[in-house]
Amino acid sequence: MPIKIPDLLPALKVLTEENIFVMSDSRAMSQDIRPLEIAILNLMPNKIETEVQLMRLLANTPLQVNIDLLRIDMHVSKNTPESHMSNFYHLFDDVKNSKNYDGLIVTGAPLGLIEYTDVKYWDKMTEIMDWAKKHVQSTIYLCWAAHAALYHQHGLDRGLREQKLSGVYKHKTIDPLEPLTQGFDDFFLMPHSRYAEVPLAELEAHPDLNVLATCEEGGAFLIASKDRRSVFITGHAEYNATTLADEYWRDVNNGLDPAVPENYFPDDNPDNLPANMWRSHGNLLYCNWLNHYVYQATPFDLSQLSV
Repeated sequence: MPIKIPDLLPALKVLTEENIFVMSDSRAMSQDIRPLEIAILNLMPNKIETEVQLMRLLANTPLQVNIDLLRIDMHVSKNTPESHMSNFYHLFDDVKNSKNYDGLIVTGAPLGLIEYTDVKYWDKMTEIMDWAKKHVQSTIYLCWAAHAALYHQHGLDRGLREQKLSGVYKHKTIDPLEPLTQGFDDFFLMPHSRYAEVPLAELEAHPDLNVLATCEEGGAFLIASKDRRSVFITGHAEYNATTLADEYWRDVNNGLDPAVPENYFPDDNPDNLPANMWRSHGNLLYCNWLNHYVYQATPFDLSQLSV
């Protein structure tokens, strides 16, 4: 079954050309089923690129999924046309009292070196994280949002690495019977792009959290609350093959001296075209989340969501 997205959203054309099963609003009106309601709070500067990446993963499931795109405020994005934002995004304040969701995805943001309380929308972020506990069956927090949620919800503060963790790394699956990693290989590859890290020992010792996958270079990659209402992903299963390269060359062109992403470019040469080596496990991760953490647990009537 497809995800349902607005007729004119750029992601519709991109994903259709990739033979990914998506359905426009007009086609979905003929369907008489209870689709999953998923919201994406998109904090990334290039919102269209992030939309496509996440919708690509959410479409790889037999479930029909409705997508709502959310924004925190009316801030004008430098990297996304305001016409796109006004046409396709809902203000969080406009939906918080009128809608519940089966699932929510909160993206990362380029805020890795800023103190949480110095982030201009930190108060709104904490409001959204508290709201999600009551109005969303399960929420995925990505990268910066994962560390922010671990801090706000569980009191676990991050440390900053001396050098950015950037590259593709081998990860270990901790429990092959855990529903979120069901079907995972014992070891798998995933990209990271971050400065922050919560010590693995603190995550493993926390009574309300399960660490589900780790990597030697970057600690925990996948963590879930024991009630499965929150999932924390410190890496980027959604990245395209060239996303790390785009970040690297952006920094080079901005006069910075970034390290070459590890285990990524063939022969560690940035002039060589990288390959996607994590696509299958990225798809499986989001399919497992939609199936086991959302669909199997969410009530048919979303007004009956338990706190």
